[in-house]
Amino acid sequence: MRIGIIGAGFIGRAVARLAVAAGHEVMVSNSRGPHTLTSIPPGTGAGIGTVAQAARFGEIGLVAIPLHQIHTLPADTLAGRIVLDANNYYPARDGAIAELDAHHITTSELLARHLPHARIVKAFNAILATDLEKGGQVLESGRRRALPIAGDDPAAKAVAAGLLEQFGFDVVDAGTLAESWRFERAKPAYCMPLDREALLGALAAAERDKGVPEGSWRR
Repeated sequence: MRIGIIGAGFIGRAVARLAVAAGHEVMVSNSRGPHTLTSIPPGTGAGIGTVAQAARFGEIGLVAIPLHQIHTLPADTLAGRIVLDANNYYPARDGAIAELDAHHITTSELLARHLPHARIVKAFNAILATDLEKGGQVLESGRRRALPIAGDDPAAKAVAAGLLEQFGFDVVDAGTLAESWRFERAKPAYCMPLDREALLGALAAAERDKGVPEGSWRR
């Protein structure tokens, strides 16, 4: 598959490496333009381009940019495409977003509102980039790490799940985009190395108005 990555930060780069290793074609972009993408060395096998070029290139898109920048995404170009949403809400970075603070909407529903014709799947937001980069698929117990996904399009979720499985992870379907709050920032499943059974428990234990201590997931 062709994967267009919008966002050249740690998550974007880590996913690019995994995707290239799995035999996919990848283009990485950021908002500042290809001339700034010196962090993507030619040896990775990923191409570089503008946001518009990456959006056109990808059969699948990955959005891994600060949440407050989602309004810059090309909605027309991404229409009809599967878009993996790796965004998280950090008020100190993104500014206060009243709908999120009041738990009226999820981060992925916010993205879906901007990209109404894209097929949004929440994925790759609940793992640290360092875990992706160092090959964190196998836990100390020897069991495979599980990652959650959520979305409203079953076929799009199946594609996302297949990609994660290619990368060596188990996958847990956490439900619709409306349920994706269960693995947003500061929930028990957020960025914690869990196998499938433990992840299911963490998702079930999540409470909408309660979170774990800030930063406790940065081990």
